[in-house]
Amino acid sequence: MITIIFIITLLYLLLIGSFIYGFDKVPSFQLEDITAKTKFSIIIPFRNEADHLPLLLASISKLNYPKALYEILLVDDNSEDNSLEIIKSSKLQKFDISVVKNNRLTSSPKKDAITAAISHSKYDWIVTTDADCSLPKYWLDTYDHYIQNHKPKLLIAPVTFTTIASFFDRFQLLDVLSLQGVTIGGFGVNLPFMCNGANLAYQKAVFNDVKGFEGNSHIASGDDIFLLEKMLKADKNAVHYIKSKDIVVSTNPELNFKSLKSQRVRWASKTSNYNNGFSKLTAIVVLFMNALLVCLPLLCFSGIISVKVFLYTCVIKFLIDFLLIFKTARFFDQGQFLSSYFLSCLLYPFFSVYVAFISIFKGYKWKGRGYSK
Repeated sequence: MITIIFIITLLYLLLIGSFIYGFDKVPSFQLEDITAKTKFSIIIPFRNEADHLPLLLASISKLNYPKALYEILLVDDNSEDNSLEIIKSSKLQKFDISVVKNNRLTSSPKKDAITAAISHSKYDWIVTTDADCSLPKYWLDTYDHYIQNHKPKLLIAPVTFTTIASFFDRFQLLDVLSLQGVTIGGFGVNLPFMCNGANLAYQKAVFNDVKGFEGNSHIASGDDIFLLEKMLKADKNAVHYIKSKDIVVSTNPELNFKSLKSQRVRWASKTSNYNNGFSKLTAIVVLFMNALLVCLPLLCFSGIISVKVFLYTCVIKFLIDFLLIFKTARFFDQGQFLSSYFLSCLLYPFFSVYVAFISIFKGYKWKGRGYSK
């Protein structure tokens, strides 16, 4: 048993240690005042987002980028609330904004929505975000500056939570910060495997070249990860991460445990369909480490392992995780929420294992629709 604990802990230490190393290897990108050139088609699918659209639309109205260089395509996925009325009454009349009706063809409404919008888009660069997000003022300026300087084909950018009021919010934020740290760290060690569709940009021609979401449209989510995998296979060197505070998209944490559980089960359910070997390895090592921590108290109480082994293992995970989250929190200027780390790290292994377990047997609800396993 000691050997198993040692192997799992060592693998986890090396894995997270590599992300910490990689985090610092990704250079920060500094926005400069240059002439805007890139034309963007911004795609935002929505379904019953009346509560979130006002904030999104307000942030769009404050974008600094020249209005003549971008269009906004809002894709209505059969909303049943007053989302459309909110869009029509918004103060965006001077913007090139249109509402596209989703054309449901597959088991993934969001992938259908993005595909439908791309077919209507006018420009060569596609930028995607979500209807429950808020966009920073220099969002498109940063994308444009990076594109002019580096000539990429796919760009991944940071996402975080705002409006953090309770421990439940901070628990989710620390988890998202760890995911962002892993995303950045993966790029730093030249093994990118994660991204977030709330802040993603790519060339329309490349999307068409890799045949869009063909091959994974039977999976409801994963419009970001599966596209990343395809583009990495097509041209890995043209896939970049923009490590800049000027491009950070923000969204809000889930309101209750039920919605959080459903979200994480949705995320976990696509893991088995990953084609990237490193992403599968990472998921397995992280799951085994969390499962180990769940079992350690019982092993210690039953005398199978000593208290010293129990404490050493917990401390190793506590410290290596903290270092990654600390670096990420400092990048996002959210270090004030690290005070909740200790309690969160005690609870997270149980939450993680619980989500992994139920994702094997249960489906989930997303935007009012049920999806079976």
